[in-house]
Amino acid sequence: MTQFDKRNISMMMDFYEMTMANGYFETGGEKARVAFDVFYRRNPDGGGFSIFAGLEQIIEYVENMHFSAEDVEYFRAQNIFSDGFLNYLRDFHFHGDIYAFPEGTIMYPNEPFMTVIADLIDAQLIETAILTQVNHQSLIATKARRIVRSAEGRFVSDFGARRAHNMDAATLGARAAFIGGVNGTATVSAGQLFGIPVNGTMAHSWIMYFRDEFEAFKRYAEIYPKSTTLLIDTYDVIHSGVPNAIRVAKEVLEPAGNRLKGVRIDSGDLAYLSKRVRKMLDDAGLNDCKIIVSNSLDEFTITSLLSQGAAIDSFGVGERLITAKSEPVFGAVYKIVAVEEGGIFTPRIKVSENVEKITNPGLKNVYRIYDENGHAVADMLALMDEKIDLSTPFRYIDPVKPWKQRAFANCTARQLLKLYVKDGKRVEALPPLQEIREYVKNQLDNEIWQEEQRFENPHRHYLDMSPNYYEMKMNLLYKTRSQMNG
Repeated sequence: MTQFDKRNISMMMDFYEMTMANGYFETGGEKARVAFDVFYRRNPDGGGFSIFAGLEQIIEYVENMHFSAEDVEYFRAQNIFSDGFLNYLRDFHFHGDIYAFPEGTIMYPNEPFMTVIADLIDAQLIETAILTQVNHQSLIATKARRIVRSAEGRFVSDFGARRAHNMDAATLGARAAFIGGVNGTATVSAGQLFGIPVNGTMAHSWIMYFRDEFEAFKRYAEIYPKSTTLLIDTYDVIHSGVPNAIRVAKEVLEPAGNRLKGVRIDSGDLAYLSKRVRKMLDDAGLNDCKIIVSNSLDEFTITSLLSQGAAIDSFGVGERLITAKSEPVFGAVYKIVAVEEGGIFTPRIKVSENVEKITNPGLKNVYRIYDENGHAVADMLALMDEKIDLSTPFRYIDPVKPWKQRAFANCTARQLLKLYVKDGKRVEALPPLQEIREYVKNQLDNEIWQEEQRFENPHRHYLDMSPNYYEMKMNLLYKTRSQMNG
């Protein structure tokens, strides 16, 4: 058994969570109820939206959160925590509530896609774990959707495990990529754990092991006659790889009633080579043989390849997907927004000289507003206990241009935040992964404007506020600034 086999992931936290928790305990604040929001400030890659992923792992984490005797002794050895607090940790379990968007929801900057309402220590200790999951999986799911969109309906598979930052990142990254729309993965652990279709054939080492390329192809076809896909760029795609693949198709597969399923190119000028290969295959009567390409692909290289008329049927995307190489940081944050005082949650606000870092305070709901055709025209923040009635024109505030008089007319609203965890236990069943994936696709096909899905200069999705919520925020901001100025 290694240290990783026996690890308690409850210990995956920033140390300041423990110093603050001990401080809250020593000052008698451990039972104070608070609310934290999870949100982000900008979409990666300059995109128009992001995809929420990682909820299932967060719920599993909080349901199983505990500290073993060994964990407590580790904290004792730091020589800064009180005995009372260490004894408190021995029986610790998360007893808070978690509201969240359904996993796979299209989301936008500055709206809370998750709210934690819990005792102060409970809420503080789960901060890093929540951010780790949503920052990673939301980033990969969003990147995957961009890549899938660029492929214009062609098959896309995750080939990224060997370039992932570690084993967990490879497995959960494959999960997130599937949510984002890829068709399969080469990562076996993800296939086993999450039911994602797995695919893969051979590496160059298979071909180099045998005396020559034809023998390598022949042996593989004899072992896998119903699913033969051959890697044709080990030596020379045009003068060796394709001729040998065609020979195997004619001499080994077709006499037994089988067909060559595909060929893969992993290097060179993919646009040029794919067109040459397609003609050679077609001339040999292998019109049904698919051409698969890999080699440092992303949405930009795929778009370029297809604009050049590349004859490609399928893409294997590795490092630039699994690491979101073009922008590998998502940036979700965890901020306190309310503290319970006398049985009522009083809003808190973070004030900054940078306008974009001023938080949206208080307990709130997030509504997605749809026009009469079912398109999502905006999201709106409202007070938690506020009734939103769109049966008549509903006045709202654009916080960027609050002086304008605007109203939603002939619109409907869907409340996005749902209660998933109550008193530390899940109260809402989580859908299977395939259903989450279809939920993403349905939103992008039917609800989200195509203009928001552009890679360059996408339309900005509006985040509006109800008049009551906007007034609360402005009053709190004014009061806070007045206190700061004496």
